[in-house]
Amino acid sequence: MTTITPKSSYPSWVRELHSPPNPKSKSASSIRDPPGFSASSTGKRAQVSKTQPHKPPTPEETDILKVKKSWEVALAPAKQLPMNAIMMYMSGNSLQIFSIMMVFMLFKNPLQALMQTNAAFTKYETPRTKSKMWVVKAVYVLMNLVALGLGIWKVNGMGLLPTTRSDWLAWETQREPLERAVFTF
Repeated sequence: MTTITPKSSYPSWVRELHSPPNPKSKSASSIRDPPGFSASSTGKRAQVSKTQPHKPPTPEETDILKVKKSWEVALAPAKQLPMNAIMMYMSGNSLQIFSIMMVFMLFKNPLQALMQTNAAFTKYETPRTKSKMWVVKAVYVLMNLVALGLGIWKVNGMGLLPTTRSDWLAWETQREPLERAVFTF
């Protein structure tokens, strides 16, 4: 059997939840609202400000933005060079799986970028920006070649490049002496 308990037996937070708050008193209205608070935006949505519609950019402005964006793409490999150099330095010169994988990625990424140079800039190329794009593409290729140079430096440091005479001994012929010295006792 259920019994109905009087409202006074409920906890105070339940009573406050079901009763609306008291209106502001005169003393409370003298206190300013905190910075960033506006009473008009709490109860109803704020009135949408009447702004003028945004006019579309002109073709010249669009071309300028495309050239700026293409320069960002062209200089992106240069921004990766310090990080790659530090990683190559920290991986050491010994032949370990970590350093081999790092060198592999250091060669793979610039080679892929060089093969896809035109594809990287097709969305920024227009008939008006075509004359400026060859400089951007040249910088892009140059930065990727510098990244490849970093990889070659690392491979040389690991001792994998045949740069000494001893690396080519298999193709050396034995020298024939011009004279022979025989010691007799």
